[in-house]
Amino acid sequence: MPTASYAARRGQLETYFDRTAVEAWKRLTSDAPVSGIRATVRAGRDTMRATLLSWLPDDLTGHRILDAGCGTGALAVAAAQRGAHVTAIDLSQNLVELARERIGGDVGAGSIDFRVGDMFDPALGRFDHVVGMDSLIHYKAADVVRVLSGLAARTDRSMLFTFAPSSAFLQAFLAVGRLVPRGDRSPAIVPVAERTLRRLIASEPAMAGWASARTHRVARGFYTSQALEVLRG
Repeated sequence: MPTASYAARRGQLETYFDRTAVEAWKRLTSDAPVSGIRATVRAGRDTMRATLLSWLPDDLTGHRILDAGCGTGALAVAAAQRGAHVTAIDLSQNLVELARERIGGDVGAGSIDFRVGDMFDPALGRFDHVVGMDSLIHYKAADVVRVLSGLAARTDRSMLFTFAPSSAFLQAFLAVGRLVPRGDRSPAIVPVAERTLRRLIASEPAMAGWASARTHRVARGFYTSQALEVLRG
């Protein structure tokens, strides 16, 4: 079951993306011109998405994928075009509606089932792969591993997710962000050390038979995120 800290942060994220950041994300995830800062974030996200997709099989025909925190659906579409049956879920109803509007019905050989809700929900069923791009960067390491352990029970092959790597630059950036009035802030990113995540994954009883594998960091201006692959043995 989710912890109280996970549930509290999940509520903050839902409010932020549904009420505060919808227009910003609509523009960021489109082809519309954006400022220099947002351009680096867009480029970083594009690179990270490509990295995660490259860790999945080239042929995803018949594979079931959970896109956990799907946003406006770019990763879900790419996976479906490779034959996957994707369950794409996000806390934000507005972002999911935008994804449905943009994508329409043609997603190639696969399919996409868009949902509004929590990636942790066991009613979503079983999957071959779970991908969580920048959907866990607002959570503490213990909550990240708690989510992974819940998903592990319903995943057969791999879980790919990103976290905010602990660094001097990110700590300084977050310190500046604290000067912004609270009502204008996005929910705080929580820096996590890679070694901490690997240690917690290795020591979590519910993840027996799983092991952390490849990792890759993407840093593009104001976007810094690190991917970690966790494989069932």
